[in-house]
Formats: sequence, structure tokens, C-alpha cells
Amino acid sequence: MHHAAHDSRRRALLAAALGAAAWSALPRLACAQAASLKIGIIGTGRIGGALAEHWAKAGHQLMVSSRHPEQLQPLADRLGPRVRVGTPAEAAAFGEVLLISVPYGALPQVGRDYAAQLRGKVVLETGNPFPGRDGAMADAARAKGTGAASAESLPGVRLVRAFTCVPHTAVQGEAHRSGERIGVPLAADDAAALALAERLVRDAGFDPVAVGGLARAKDFDVGTAVFGRAMTARELRLALGLTR
Repeated sequence: MHHAAHDSRRRALLAAALGAAAWSALPRLACAQAASLKIGIIGTGRIGGALAEHWAKAGHQLMVSSRHPEQLQPLADRLGPRVRVGTPAEAAAFGEVLLISVPYGALPQVGRDYAAQLRGKVVLETGNPFPGRDGAMADAARAKGTGAASAESLPGVRLVRAFTCVPHTAVQGEAHRSGERIGVPLAADDAAALALAERLVRDAGFDPVAVGGLARAKDFDVGTAVFGRAMTARELRLALGLTR
């Protein structure tokens, strides 16, 4: 009964945090700040694995997954009892919030395979299109901009482009660093989803930088001046022409 009550309270807090009315999203989100979240991770490689470690330390409940989930058991064992291993389908169902960190060419298949489990959920998506790995779809995605392309691959989700341009070495090794923290640019069309992503960026040990809607994700795509660099939030805002 205790666990059921806790889950019910957490779901209520999350529902409040992700209310559809943008004008009231942030006050409701503040009510959920103390609650741990259930985060499903689809693709637990260098970025997904590093964020799993940071979020586990922040007190969140996690299900990590990959095409070979049995290989993730040592990671889950190391991170403790709040982290479990599952298939991508199980992680999609488990998460109140999802992190999708897969090669960009696999993103459309993820969107098709787990559409029912993902629908309506906040999804942080980290992938970048590279033609040499992902084929012709990568050229189209780059031309369109990853915000628009990823939204087409993941219809029905509350999408946030996040952790896309910070080097994986910095995500792994420079969380919660002293002094000015590394900035993570974010793009989303949903104000409440963006606010939740900002919380998770802070929980991971970085500073969120809200750039704008999904169309603005193009400003930090592959080939831009900020891509692949570990910049502070102040440096990012200056480079991206943001005034706040």
C-alpha cells in the first residue's frame, strides 16, 4: 500500500507538472521538484549511460535499455536498486519521462515500434544525423533541421532536443563541476516539457539554456559554431545570440 500511495502521489505531481495550459505549467512544475521521476532510457550508450549515472545519483528511478539489455546489468548493479534493466519496449512503458539516445538512423523505427508507449510523454532526444552512418535520411534531416526531423520520427510525443551538441566526454566527466557549469542547449515547442527538461539538465549537473522552439534546434545542430564544444551557459547564450 505504501508503494502504491507513493506511485499515485508521484503520478499526480507529474500530471500537475505537465499540465497542458502553458500559463500554469511552471507553478505546477514547482510542486513536482521534490518528487523522483521514473525515467526510461532507450539507448544506453555513452550519453545515455552517463545520464543514467547522474540521474540515479539525483534520486530518480531508471530503466536502462538497449538492443542487448543483458550487457547493461553491470551498470544497473553499480548504480544501485533504483536502476533496473529492460528492453526498449519496457523502458518506453516504464518511463514517465523518456531519454532516447540512439543512432539517428534508428529514430524512425523507435518512433514506429513504441508509438503507443511514448504517446503524450516528454521525450528528451539526443541523436545527430551523420550521412556516413545513417544514410540519405541524414542529409534530409540536416537540411530540414533536427527539431523538425525528430518530431516527424516521434509523432505524438512532447519532444525536447537535449544533450545533442555537448561532447560525450564532458557529459561523462564534467557534471557538477566547480565554477561555471557546462551549458546544455534545449529546444522544445511545449513549455512544460521544456521546464521538465531544464530540471533534468540541472539534476545531471549542467546548466540548461533554453534556445526556443524545435525550429531553433537547427542553431545547435552539426556544423554550427557551438556543436561539439563544452561551453558554459554564458558562452552558449552569447554564441547563440540569446539575451537572457
